[in-house]
Amino acid sequence: MPLFHSSTQEREEPTPAPTQTQEPSRSRSIFSRRSDPSDYGQSASSSTHANSSRSGGSFFRRHRSSSLDCTHDDPKNDPSIVFARQKVTEAEAAEREADRALMQARAAVQSAKEHVRNLEREISEDAKRAKAKQSEAKNVSKSAKALGRHG
Repeated sequence: MPLFHSSTQEREEPTPAPTQTQEPSRSRSIFSRRSDPSDYGQSASSSTHANSSRSGGSFFRRHRSSSLDCTHDDPKNDPSIVFARQKVTEAEAAEREADRALMQARAAVQSAKEHVRNLEREISEDAKRAKAKQSEAKNVSKSAKALGRHG
């Protein structure tokens, strides 16, 4: 059997006609701008011209709305700069809030420590009073032993 010669036996079988009328969706590369299969027939120069008029000129330039086109000359009003400033302002506010919460937590800890010291002092004073009371009760008990001799 020759390599580049087709036999007539192989050609006798008809290939089934495709039943789909619509082509399946193809994944396109990131550089493809063709949205319609009929665009595949266009020449490269006409499709390039159509793409450049749609994208606004440059290949890497992002499309901006007309309200933002006037701000591209002033970097202070650039949306990304404004957004970054807003994020920094929010972060500064969050830091101030965290500092305030930290100060409150430190004050609460100081208050709790002071409360514990006061309790320890009261307990120490109560222990001294209890010791004195116990000593006095012992003295009373000694004097009470002498009672009952006449009975």
